[in-house]
Amino acid sequence: MIPVEDAVKRIVAAFAPTAEETVGIGVAAGRVLAEDAVARMNQPPDPVSSMDGYAVRAAEATAGTTLKVVGTSPAGHPFGGALGAREAVRIFTGGVVPQGADSIVIQEDTSASDGRVTINAAAIVSRHIRVAGLDFKTGDAIVKAGRRLTARDVSLIAAGDIPQVRVRRRPRVAIAATGDELSPPGAPKKPGGIVASSGYALSAMIARWGGETLDLGIVPDTADAVGAIADRAGDADLIVTLGGASVGDHDLVQKALGPRGFELDFWKIAMRPGKPLIFGRLGKTPLLGLPGNPVSTLVCAMLFLKPAIAAMLGTDKADETVTARLTRDLKENDGRQDYIRATLATKAGERFVEPFAMQDSSMLSVLARADALIVRPPRAAAAKAGETVSVLLLE
Repeated sequence: MIPVEDAVKRIVAAFAPTAEETVGIGVAAGRVLAEDAVARMNQPPDPVSSMDGYAVRAAEATAGTTLKVVGTSPAGHPFGGALGAREAVRIFTGGVVPQGADSIVIQEDTSASDGRVTINAAAIVSRHIRVAGLDFKTGDAIVKAGRRLTARDVSLIAAGDIPQVRVRRRPRVAIAATGDELSPPGAPKKPGGIVASSGYALSAMIARWGGETLDLGIVPDTADAVGAIADRAGDADLIVTLGGASVGDHDLVQKALGPRGFELDFWKIAMRPGKPLIFGRLGKTPLLGLPGNPVSTLVCAMLFLKPAIAAMLGTDKADETVTARLTRDLKENDGRQDYIRATLATKAGERFVEPFAMQDSSMLSVLARADALIVRPPRAAAAKAGETVSVLLLE
């Protein structure tokens, strides 16, 4: 058995970033930027007013001064000329500041009538003016490569006059659930059978992490059926099998795929749940064999499938790990790294984590109710309530 950290490193090392493709910004949210988004214009393009009022020369606009109003500058309709001596231009928020003006006096500090305006509070140079390029300038990298684009990023890119961006192609992950005992939800159940549930969670996880799924369905426990995964995976970047990774006559992943070019990198990880995990290559395509137990499947997906997808997208591979205080005691750990399902709460600004009493790896309902996994290193000493532990966030 190898440590979890070593397994993650060996899996991540097997992947390179996917190819780049160009998409319109209307569909770019959630995609990973492959090259910097570089602004094609200043924002704002010209000096503009941040308030409704009058554009003036500050030196002339002292308290009590009356100026001639020579035009208007609403947003999108700039004043056509330059501001002359003892003149003012009526301006609105977002309007371009006329040439010659260096201040805005807000309308509340003025009195206007008959084409003239009296300044009631002295103007201050540059006040209420947003200078050209205040937000960003032409040539600025406004969003950096490697970032998964949020709705806010897309808005920023659009403001930079960028209609399309280069992004990483979504990694394609082929999933095959193996086992004669499996049937889809709602289908007739086989004697001694169970419902195949893990694939639905994996597909959702893969989509959230930036990939797309090729669902190969349920594969019977025969060498021919399992071996056919090699043909059905097509141009997948990664093949994921569910089940068939343990020791036993019916665990066929290694046996059936060996003649099809499967080469094993490692098998078994010193962890709980999820010890029987396979990683290797089926021809040129990496293959991750997850244990069939649903809880083990999903925990292993978070630990190993997520960083594999991150490596293909060129994004940060860091786990979402925090610290929290235990609400009850934990016994000492054995030689495997333990991932304990728990709930997380914040009290007076401090995180507290409570492990579920039942940790049987067959109990998917416990994982569904959990917020986090308490990470217990191998040979960890017993921990008392109130002690600080590492916690892996599930959402």
